[in-house]
Amino acid sequence: MKKATFAIITILSLCFTGIGLMTENAVAINSNAGTSSFSFLKINVGARPVAMGGAYTGLANDESSLYYNPAGIASMENKGIMLDYLNYFTDIQSGYVGYIRPLGFGSGKVIAFHLSYLNYGDFTETDVAGNTTGSFSGGDMYLAGTFAMKKGYYWSFGATSKFIYEKVQSFSATGIAFDLGARYTGPRDHYSFGLAVQNLGVQLSALGTEKSKLPLTVRGGAAYHLKGLPILLSSDLILPIDNDLVFAIGGEYYDLKPFYIRVGWNSFGSNYRASGSSDSWAGTSLGVGFDFRKMQISYAFSPGADLGTSHRITLTGEI
Repeated sequence: MKKATFAIITILSLCFTGIGLMTENAVAINSNAGTSSFSFLKINVGARPVAMGGAYTGLANDESSLYYNPAGIASMENKGIMLDYLNYFTDIQSGYVGYIRPLGFGSGKVIAFHLSYLNYGDFTETDVAGNTTGSFSGGDMYLAGTFAMKKGYYWSFGATSKFIYEKVQSFSATGIAFDLGARYTGPRDHYSFGLAVQNLGVQLSALGTEKSKLPLTVRGGAAYHLKGLPILLSSDLILPIDNDLVFAIGGEYYDLKPFYIRVGWNSFGSNYRASGSSDSWAGTSLGVGFDFRKMQISYAFSPGADLGTSHRITLTGEI
């Protein structure tokens, strides 16, 4: 029990140290904010990564790798699935479905197909005088395919292609994007490093008359199993084209298997706070996981300060 208590305190201390780095009025807006299209592509996927602050580019060792670093699925030797549901801020709903299939046992080559959607719900439609004329809705989605392969024991590489579709009322937009990733795994998986480029592509058609750039993002990260302690730590540096550099850190305590405890912090959380807000929890995340046969059920909770809270549940595993 003492070891478990110490481990949990270690993880919490690392994350709360990150929270302390946020100044009370850190609400400056980047001049490029809001200049890219298809912003739903920036919403993290998977309860395990989200609970760990989104610090997953270097870790990338399960089905959630499809979003963070496609190279990560190259180590999978069996068919797998991922089902993800998000109750986002202001009751926005989002989901993710992924299917992963190795191309022959021990080949080191893996393919995957995945789909992501975001539903904004219904909005009241009014005329210029403010009279209600009906309602409308909106949403986003993408269909994607991924190929990954191992190069020897240590290196793996992956690529994803995505077709993107967005609709608001009777207006629609389309785009095509690519993700590229690489991952290095150390001996006995004690540590790993990853690098990924997300959303490298173009908008094919726009909601209005002008097309916008995609939310191109460069991610680099590392993960490390602490020697002598049942703790996995991960960290990421994330550079989006339309915002400031983001730092993420997360931890997972796994000595209670099949039960897992996760906690994380992401510096982007400061963007959720209105000017003068005293809520310092934005950017923090908590979660748990539970193994059941060949599957794992995970849950993540993320407070979003003035925007509210989000809840995510994910099912991953072999089929």
